[in-house]
Amino acid sequence: MPYSIMLDAGHGGRDPGAVYNGRQEKDDNLALTLAIGEILQGRGIDVLYTRTTDVYESPYQKAMEANEAGADFFVSIHRNSYPTDNTVSGVETLVYDKSGLKLQMAENINEQLESIGFVNLGVKERPGLVVLRRTRMPAVLVEAGFINSDTDNQLFDDNFDDIALAIAEGILDTLQMNGLIENNMNSGNMGNPPGNNRPGNDSEHSEGIPQYTVQAGAFRNAAYADRLQKELLEQDFPAVTSQGGGLYRVTVGTFPTLDEAADMERRLKRAGYQTVIVSS
Repeated sequence: MPYSIMLDAGHGGRDPGAVYNGRQEKDDNLALTLAIGEILQGRGIDVLYTRTTDVYESPYQKAMEANEAGADFFVSIHRNSYPTDNTVSGVETLVYDKSGLKLQMAENINEQLESIGFVNLGVKERPGLVVLRRTRMPAVLVEAGFINSDTDNQLFDDNFDDIALAIAEGILDTLQMNGLIENNMNSGNMGNPPGNNRPGNDSEHSEGIPQYTVQAGAFRNAAYADRLQKELLEQDFPAVTSQGGGLYRVTVGTFPTLDEAADMERRLKRAGYQTVIVSS
């Protein structure tokens, strides 16, 4: 069965959420949620929604809907607000507590949004929020900039599609890194991935004689690749990062035989990494 995510557009109906110069949070939330859902559905995720129109449901009702649907993850989309206009700007993601998959996803979403130009205000614990406390699955609440910040509103409007993609990529990368969904960037990539620095991709490689490396990750965000490379190097795995085709790939070693590459792959898998052997 496909992995399922319940997307929640915060507020709605008689509850406009935060309001600034006639702009209502509920409208931004719904538009962004639907755009994120479209991207996730295109990547094979089973997407459910608490609302797709301008209707009101209580936070408790939304949590119960997610529980009854048996969703694997819950993501609530909001815009932030501050008592004084144009004082604070940035993105933050809220979690019940800083542990597990939800923390990793929150950090990844924030990093993706930071790459668009938002200030990254970090991940905050909010155990009192109903949609985080009453959901039975991991849950995050994304505050996509401050609605009473002209800076954040301009970023939101000028980069709407990129913001939807950034949040979707933060979700997908987290699921892929934890082996919860197939890493489409890895599967079917048994040929020679592009990149100038990948081991074995140089003039010393004898033509026609395959060499092998073990790919431990492929990401659209360089920060994820850097993090994985450092983590592997700290464990004495000879990891390198290469870039090509819009992806940052982290690979370990260069091996003349498939058996040697398989030995390294087994070591990496024992250490908890999702891997694929790549030939060149």
